[in-house]
Amino acid sequence: MTITIRQETELDYPITETVIEEAFKNEEQSDHQEHLLVGKIRKSDAFIPQLSLVAVHEDEEIVGHILLSHITIVNGESAVDSLALAPVSVIPSYQNKGIGSQLIHTALQQAKDLGYESVIVLGHDAYYPKFGFKRASTFNIKAPFDVPDEAFMALELTPHALDQVTGVVQYSKPFTE
Repeated sequence: MTITIRQETELDYPITETVIEEAFKNEEQSDHQEHLLVGKIRKSDAFIPQLSLVAVHEDEEIVGHILLSHITIVNGESAVDSLALAPVSVIPSYQNKGIGSQLIHTALQQAKDLGYESVIVLGHDAYYPKFGFKRASTFNIKAPFDVPDEAFMALELTPHALDQVTGVVQYSKPFTE
């Protein structure tokens, strides 16, 4: 099976939203609104088009999507730019085939190439560490809401990027609407 990862285009939006909705339809820890969140992020200043990627099957069918968007880590008067990885989606019939991993690796490399230094994710603690994510609390970074410590993670795209960073993640407005 050949999968190509490319930047999402506006023409992809309706298909991508269907992919996201399908991917989370049976997920217990979901509010089933991820596709709406992506739509809101696209309309906000947190949207970074180069970090909205789709996985395309050899028959040109979009089977997955990932989005990294702008966030900040705030500590009093200081703020550091970062990215939120949310969501990563693969339609159920293509899950467990490495497509999610391809999306994540490609998005993280693209983010690094664009000069971003860190990424925050709220996700499965058995999955994201294989990409280098660690508990955000090890960097003294906190979520703005109650979440299990092991599920709130950070990744340094640049070595030591979070050494001097502490604070609370401030998500973009679409996450809190």
